[in-house]
Amino acid sequence: MREILIVGGGYAGFYTAWGLQKKLRSGEARVTVVDPRPYMTYQPFLPEVAAGSVEARHAVVSLRRHLRGTRLVSGTVTGISNADRTVTVRPVRGDAYELHYDILVVTAGAVTRTFPIPGLAQQAIGLKHVEEAVAIRDRLMTAFDQAASLPAGPERQKLLTVTFVGGGFSGVEGFGELLSLATAMLRSYPELSADDLSFHLVEARGRILPEVSDRPGAWVVRHLERRGAHVHLNTQLLSAADGHVVLSDGEEYDSELIVWAAGNAANPVMHNHTDLPLDERGLLLARADLRVGTDADPVPDVWAAGDDASIPDLASPVPGARTVPNAQHAVRQGRRLAGNIVADLRGRRVRNYRHDSLGVVATLGLGRGIFQYKAIVIKGFPAWLMHRGYHVLAVPSWERKIRVLAVWLTAALTGRDLVSLASVQHPRDAFVTGGRTENPSADRAKEGSTP
Repeated sequence: MREILIVGGGYAGFYTAWGLQKKLRSGEARVTVVDPRPYMTYQPFLPEVAAGSVEARHAVVSLRRHLRGTRLVSGTVTGISNADRTVTVRPVRGDAYELHYDILVVTAGAVTRTFPIPGLAQQAIGLKHVEEAVAIRDRLMTAFDQAASLPAGPERQKLLTVTFVGGGFSGVEGFGELLSLATAMLRSYPELSADDLSFHLVEARGRILPEVSDRPGAWVVRHLERRGAHVHLNTQLLSAADGHVVLSDGEEYDSELIVWAAGNAANPVMHNHTDLPLDERGLLLARADLRVGTDADPVPDVWAAGDDASIPDLASPVPGARTVPNAQHAVRQGRRLAGNIVADLRGRRVRNYRHDSLGVVATLGLGRGIFQYKAIVIKGFPAWLMHRGYHVLAVPSWERKIRVLAVWLTAALTGRDLVSLASVQHPRDAFVTGGRTENPSADRAKEGSTP
């Protein structure tokens, strides 16, 4: 029996394994997925998790529940040696070991791209994993509770100041959703007003949302500014030391919550620990049929998809264009990859991957959104409905669709749930203190630890 090893259980890896599970005959091959997390994160829901519009558990899909015929290995692939047909796996506990494969599928996914900015690693939170989205929500709600008990002044101002760095889809959607949440929370905090809120969106380029055209992108900036936000274009974060934000446009202020959403970088295992061919960006070089290699020099039995793969975009009119790293491509590449692997196993013709864009849609907060398909642009509430409709259809499994819809319908009838559970990030504090006044969480913060 042939061994099919899938590195990564994200979008592309999950859909590849799910497709293989449905298509393979009994005894034809065994599929193994290696990933440190026991679930796939549906990343388009992370901004709504941060805003409390989607429950955290509903934004993830259990690998064990849906990949019942697949062997799941909890660990991180730290090296790929295709010459030996082995990968090195580092488990959460125990020593690293090697797994052998006959067919390799690399869908490791990208990692958050960071820069050596003073204070960034100590102060900022990413927006790539569900744990980060939950921490962002709890940090904001805890700040509201603390600010409401303080007089007007620098300390209260810092607590109610939020900074997002990155004007792509993740940053703009997270920013818009958190601004919507903060505005709604003011109704429950009579001690605070809209003037106390200070939301900053920092983008190094001259525009946000590069996936949409110039005019819709400019409309989004104006829309956010009308809601009280400060949008800093052509601006870089120079320092975040001790929560003091210094921007390249000369502005400085203190910010309790700093969210880093400034793009992705290739997974380190790709450009440091593999003998597979890479492009100039450190991504796996792949053909249109998702095989690793080039048309002239393919790598036998090695396939790739998702954010770590450089794949020709056959639907683009631009010569040499590669598919952009987004959910639309990763999901569809995973499905095509499963079909191609099965076809190759059975000696049939494989098919090239081609996907014509369905357009782009983004949430800007509850009841607000933007959609663009070619020259068609829809703004406001209709676009927000389209965003929710598309993603509830796109999230895998009927079980997840029903759960998400149930939360949305409940919120429509009863309103937002404004409860912070920040204490779950340090569950032993109450036990350790035994009711005494000392605060282990505050002590950790003074020592420079992060949540």
